[in-house]
Amino acid sequence: MAASIFIHVLLPLKLKWEPVYSIQSPSVSVGERVRVEFAGKEYVGVVTATDASEAAAGIDPGRIKPVLECLTELNPISKEELELWMQVSDYYLCTPGEVYKAAYPMGKIEEEQVKARLRERLQDRIAKLQDKIAKARREDTRARYAEQLDALLSNRQDHGPTGTYSGTFSSLVPELSPAQAEAYSRIKGVFKNGKPALLHGVTGSGKTEVYMKLAREALDNGRNVLFMVPEIALSRQLEERIRSIFPKELQVFHSAETAAKRIETSLFMRQSQYLVLGTRSSVFLPHRDLGLVIVDEEHDSSYKQDNPSPRYNGREAAIMLANIFKANVILGSATPSLESLYNCSAGRFEKVDLTKRYFYAAEADVELIDTIAEKKKNGMVGSFSRKLIERIEGTLARGGQVAVLRERRSYSPVVQCQECGSILKCDRCDVALSLHHRLDGSEKLVCHYCGRVKEYTGKCPECGGELLPVGAGTQKIEEEARVLFPEAKIARLDSDNHGSEADIIKQFENGQIDILIGTRMVAKGFDFSGLSLVAVLQADSLLGQQDFRADEHAVQLLEQFRGRCGRRSEKGLFIIQTSQPDHPVYKTILGTAQDTGSFIAERKLFGYPPYSRVINIIVRDYNLQRLELMARSLADAISRSGLSKGSSIAGPYSPPVEKVAREHIRIIRVLLPKDRNLKGNKRIIPETLERFEKERKYPGHASLDVDPV
Repeated sequence: MAASIFIHVLLPLKLKWEPVYSIQSPSVSVGERVRVEFAGKEYVGVVTATDASEAAAGIDPGRIKPVLECLTELNPISKEELELWMQVSDYYLCTPGEVYKAAYPMGKIEEEQVKARLRERLQDRIAKLQDKIAKARREDTRARYAEQLDALLSNRQDHGPTGTYSGTFSSLVPELSPAQAEAYSRIKGVFKNGKPALLHGVTGSGKTEVYMKLAREALDNGRNVLFMVPEIALSRQLEERIRSIFPKELQVFHSAETAAKRIETSLFMRQSQYLVLGTRSSVFLPHRDLGLVIVDEEHDSSYKQDNPSPRYNGREAAIMLANIFKANVILGSATPSLESLYNCSAGRFEKVDLTKRYFYAAEADVELIDTIAEKKKNGMVGSFSRKLIERIEGTLARGGQVAVLRERRSYSPVVQCQECGSILKCDRCDVALSLHHRLDGSEKLVCHYCGRVKEYTGKCPECGGELLPVGAGTQKIEEEARVLFPEAKIARLDSDNHGSEADIIKQFENGQIDILIGTRMVAKGFDFSGLSLVAVLQADSLLGQQDFRADEHAVQLLEQFRGRCGRRSEKGLFIIQTSQPDHPVYKTILGTAQDTGSFIAERKLFGYPPYSRVINIIVRDYNLQRLELMARSLADAISRSGLSKGSSIAGPYSPPVEKVAREHIRIIRVLLPKDRNLKGNKRIIPETLERFEKERKYPGHASLDVDPV
C-alpha cells in the first residue's frame, strides 16, 4: 500500500485556513476535486497544495482525516480560477471558501456530477455498440447497430470537437462609421500600452459595433471573449445581435438560465472557442485563453453583489480576471462612473471618446414639467400631466413609440388608513408594504425586502378603517395609461413580470407595443428604432437618498434613459415630471450646470471615493438593545485599532431600511485614504472584527462590504 501524503483542501465555507487531509494517491494534482468530511458533514473541496507535510507535522495524526473520494469525473479547477478566487478574497475581505461557494454552489456541483455520470454511461453504450458492429456477421444487423450508434453520437452533449475560428462570420461584422473606426483605432493603441480602455460613447453611438470588431479579432487570434452586461434583460436583446455574427461561439450565462444550461456552457468553454455573454457571475466561469473582456454599461450598480459574500463588483473582478490572462479590457458607457474617470486621470485607464451617434441623430430635447405648478392649475390627470398626455398623443399619432419610467414597481408603494393614518408595514422589516394587483383581479401586499406576502382586505388592522393606496407604482401607471390612451398597445416591464421580459422587449422592438412602462430596466442599453418620446414620472424618487453617490446615479440613469429615444434620424423628446425643477441634477441634464467634473471635485473635497476606499461594517441582530451596544463597542474597537492618519469612522448609524427579515441593522462606515498605508489599513479591519467576535462572543453578526454602492 502506498504511503499517505498530506494535501490542503479548500472547502466552500467561511474558513480563514485550509484543512489538511491525507490521501494515498501520489498523483493527485492542484485543482482536483475531492470529497471530504469536515465537522461531521461531507463537502466537495478543491486541492490547493499537494505538499502539506509541514502543516501536518503540527497536527495530531489522529485528527487528520483521509480523503473520502477523488472526484475524477469532475473537471479540475484551473490555476487561473484559483488565482481569481484568491484575488477576490483578498480585495473584498472575505475567505477563498466563500468565493469558491459562489463560483461552484452545491447545486452546480450536483448537476456536474449528474452530467458526468450520463457522459460515462453514454460512452459505455457507444463502446458496446462499436463492439457489436465489429462482431456482427449479418449486414442488416450491422446496419441496425450503426443506426443506433449514429443516433447516440448525434445526441451526445459534448459539443463536438474543440472549436477553432474559421472566419465564416467575419463578413457579418457591421461596417464601422468613420467615428467608430477612429475610436476602434485609438482603442487598439490603448491595448498596445497594456491598459484598459474606457469607451465613453454617447447613447446611440454604436459601441456594440466596436465591441464586435474587437471580439472578431480576438477570436481570429485563437483567443476567447467575455462580454459582460449588468442585467439579464439587456443580455436577451444583445443575444440575437451577437448570435447573428458569432453563431457557433456565443454562449449566454445568467441566473435565469437553467442549471443544466449553465453546466453545458461550462463544458463548452472547456473544449471550444467561445464568446460568453453574461452578467456579473460570468467572471467565475472556467475561462481559458481569454483574449478580450468587455464590460458594457460599466457604471451600472447592478454589477455589485450586495449579499451574500463575496460582495464583489463584477467590473473590478473582470479586470482582475483579464490581468490573470493578460487579456485586453474595454469598459463602455455613455455615463462613465467617477471611479473609471478617476482611473483615467491617474493613468491606469485611457479614455476614448465616441461622440457621434451612429445615425447622426441629435440628442433628445429635454422638457421639465413642474408637477406642483400643474396641480395648482388642474393640469394633472392622475400621474400624468396634461402636457405629457398631449405629447404622448402627438407621438402616437405620428406612429412613434413611448417609454415611461417609474422607479417603483407594484400598484402602489404605500397603503394608508383613512381613519387613523397608519401605514401598513411588514412585521419582519421596517418598510411599507406595497400593494400589487394579481392577474385574476385579487390584491396582495408584498414586502420588497423579504418577499413576505399578505392578502389585502382593504381594512386597517389597527382600527378597522378603510385602507387606500398612496402613490403610484408601475402597475397603477399602466392602468392609468390604458384609460388615457385606449387605442394604444401598452405593456409593462419590471421584475414582477419576470420571465416574459424577452417577449416584451422583442414586441416593443418590432413595433407591436406603443407604450412601454417600467422601472429602470427600461433605461438600460436597449436600442429601439421607433422610440421617440421617453418620460420619467415622479422623478424626485431618484433624489435625496442617503448616499454620496445619489446625484451621480440619478444623472446616469436619466442620461441613459434620455439616450433611448431618437436613435435614428428623428430627434427625440425627453420629459421629466418633477416637483423640484431647480434641483442640480436636472440642471446637469439640461446642460445649465457643470458636468460630472463637479461631482469629482465634491468627492475630493470631502474625501469620498475615488479619493478614498470605503468599507462598510454591517451589523445585524434580532435583539435591538444588544445590537446597539455591540455596534457601538465595535466602532470603538475599530477607532482604537491603529488605522493610519487620515482614516475616519462614521456610525454606527441606521440605514434607510433598518430592519429586514426581523433583523435590526446598523452600519459602521470606514473611509481609508488611498495612500501607501491602504493595504495595511484594510487588513486591520477584518483582524479587529475577528478579535472582537472572539472576545465578546459575538460571531456571525457582522459582515464587511468593500466599495459599497
